[in-house]
Amino acid sequence: MNNTVERIFESVAGSLHTPVVRVTCVLLVGGGSAFADERASIAVHPPTIRLGTSARQTRVVATLTDRSGRERDTTGSVELSIDDESVAQISEGRVVAVANGETTLRARVEELTTSAQVRVGNLEKRPRASFRHGALVALTKQGCNSGGCHGAPSGKGGFRLSLFAYDEQLDAETLTREYGQRRVDVFNPDRSLVLRKPLGRIPHGGGVRLRSSDPAHGLLRHWIADGCRIDAPEAADCERIEVFPQQRTLETPHVEQQLLVLAHFSDGGVRDVTDVATYLSSDETRASISATGLVRASASGEIGVLVQYLELAETSRLTFIPEVAGFTWKEQPENNYVDRLVFAKLRQMRISPSRECGDEEFVRRVYIDLLGRLPRFDETLAFLDRNDANKRAKLIDRLLEDPGFATFQATRWGDLLRVSKKRLTSAGVHKLHGWIVRAMSSNMPYDDFVREILTAQGSTSENPPANYYRTAATTDDCTETTAQVFLGVRIQCAKCHNHPYERWTQDNYYGLGAFFNRVQRTKLPDDETLVWVAREGEVEQPRTRRTMKPWLPDAGELDLPPDADRRNVLVDWLGAPDNRYLSRVEVNRIWSHLMGRGIVEPIDDFRASNPPSNPALLDALASDFVESGYNRRELIRTVVLSRSYQLESRTNRFNERDTVYFSHARSRLLAAEQILNAISQVTGVAESFEGLPGGTLATELPSPEFGKDFLRVFGKPPRETVCECERSQSSDLARVLELINGDLVAEKIGDESNRIHRLVAAGKSDTEIVTELYLAAYSRRPTAKELAAASGYVAGATVRMEGLEDLLWTVLNSKELLFQH
Repeated sequence: MNNTVERIFESVAGSLHTPVVRVTCVLLVGGGSAFADERASIAVHPPTIRLGTSARQTRVVATLTDRSGRERDTTGSVELSIDDESVAQISEGRVVAVANGETTLRARVEELTTSAQVRVGNLEKRPRASFRHGALVALTKQGCNSGGCHGAPSGKGGFRLSLFAYDEQLDAETLTREYGQRRVDVFNPDRSLVLRKPLGRIPHGGGVRLRSSDPAHGLLRHWIADGCRIDAPEAADCERIEVFPQQRTLETPHVEQQLLVLAHFSDGGVRDVTDVATYLSSDETRASISATGLVRASASGEIGVLVQYLELAETSRLTFIPEVAGFTWKEQPENNYVDRLVFAKLRQMRISPSRECGDEEFVRRVYIDLLGRLPRFDETLAFLDRNDANKRAKLIDRLLEDPGFATFQATRWGDLLRVSKKRLTSAGVHKLHGWIVRAMSSNMPYDDFVREILTAQGSTSENPPANYYRTAATTDDCTETTAQVFLGVRIQCAKCHNHPYERWTQDNYYGLGAFFNRVQRTKLPDDETLVWVAREGEVEQPRTRRTMKPWLPDAGELDLPPDADRRNVLVDWLGAPDNRYLSRVEVNRIWSHLMGRGIVEPIDDFRASNPPSNPALLDALASDFVESGYNRRELIRTVVLSRSYQLESRTNRFNERDTVYFSHARSRLLAAEQILNAISQVTGVAESFEGLPGGTLATELPSPEFGKDFLRVFGKPPRETVCECERSQSSDLARVLELINGDLVAEKIGDESNRIHRLVAAGKSDTEIVTELYLAAYSRRPTAKELAAASGYVAGATVRMEGLEDLLWTVLNSKELLFQH
């Protein structure tokens, strides 16, 4: 392998509101035969070049494709020429218009050639400078209107711009009217402060941000020299952007890809905006992107490249695959389509999956994931000793019907719906929690579950889902909660300005809010609330003062009957078979709960700049979910039955750095409730919760107020937000101390009714006690070495019970107990 590329890969362990484009690129870093031995053709983009008044030059991107279909970028090495240089010429890899007419572009890579037609027209017309596509594009490109600079709420140095140019009117006033136009000088553009400061010619708090050779400087200076005119209403505007390539598979040593960004305008014009678009990598540890759109791989893996031009955005995926010495794909057994898609991605990424886990690891894993608790001693023995080829599938089916499955699922949904006494009162908590448990127990179709919640009205006591509108008590809260939980979109940023990393605009935010603005809440006696829908009431966009119509992604603004309950329209749209917002976010959430990481991560942050690690898998799961009638239980069954779910957590040398492609089970700290359940179960001392029946598990608590300090220390969320990130799984000193010498653990170890006391009273030997502890905690028998060490320690203790208590303490503090694996 090329030494330079080898060093690059070994060095790594392991949008704005302008058009954004995502590039998908696969970099195969391998030692196969050179392209020179296999090449078949080359191509250039754009295939037809049209230049004119406002588009006087364009970059050309060249691609070589070998006979096996692999592609690589040859933009840096292609030889370009023009048949008639009186019409156009080549300058630094660009085609530059000279005069009206037609000619042909020739491209050559060694003996391979191709051509493209070049048309030049209306060159005699002087291009008029555009404020929007000149000044604002330039300021955005250089980061002048970013949140850390003049786009901050109060600006910088007395100069304030709207964040990423979302408020064009404000920016026009600031640049041309504030301080008597002192920031621009139309008579001597080079004396303008807006140019001199970023050029470093006079002191500037942001340092040198601009060079006179930068395209952004040319745009900004042209606008000033042209009189600082604001675009007329009828001026051509950009409708969409196009990024090339959308997908690309590259192979070492070809680790670079030049992007081409074309802006398509309402008058039919197309401009190359590659040099003034902005670029954002979803993972900068894997690839860097230059200001002119040159992507260079630095590690294996995939990224999404967010390409932005004003409020428009598109994305492309880049996948980088290094050569892996000794890698040979071995065909893997497949239990269902999940495995086929997971293994296809692993094969592409040159990652070998781990082996299938043993029965001990499986039984512990599936109980924790489906019921939130460890298997009991007798349950473990029954499973391990059963000789049945289908025993895993049978166990899965039984657990999915277990009452504990419904209560555990209700705990997770209680987090999302913020079921707590702070928001609902005690009665409301029990009503809503009980309804969620019943919905999970009856396997209510997910689209019906969502409909019941979002269209709820009436008494919160008689219709528990109506409590959703108590936890989300305002129009803005309803908008943001609904978008994040049911669409997987964190739309909060768009409340004050266009979303910086997505297509969502401020208008979209308030358009979505129009579905909830008429929801009213009237307090009744006995802590009850009446939720009802008014027949009128509109949302006003605070910046433009425009009355907003209800708006939906892909559907746009809607004209609805004046007295309609708009929420019904929203839910109909959400549950439509061709709508993937609802299904994709729930599928991703379930996958994350079972596999320890989402296909999209964070799991409720679907956006162009945050691509899924396995798009085909996500799409297949979502389609299957919809076709099953939104059957959550069937979806969970499919995932848990897959070999991908049942892989070992132990890694091999080919997958030890993999964190995103599910080549092995992901070891992770148990949730707070699962840890408390485990400690109670291993010690044999049940936990009690004030105000709840005896035998209630930590995973069955209706709200966090019923919990113990132990649960809070281990990250049980207070349910103040709908973000799953509120549930902390990080390790810290407080958790260590709670396990080492906390009261809860100490009391259970010293309880004379606990497991070891009962076993001693029953006359069990040290060997038998050690074996039962291991089976209770780890769902496996101790190895001969472990059994000898543990029994020897107890035998050597001055007081046998003290030795057994020390052993129990050790088990409760072990990683094998505290982690899912």
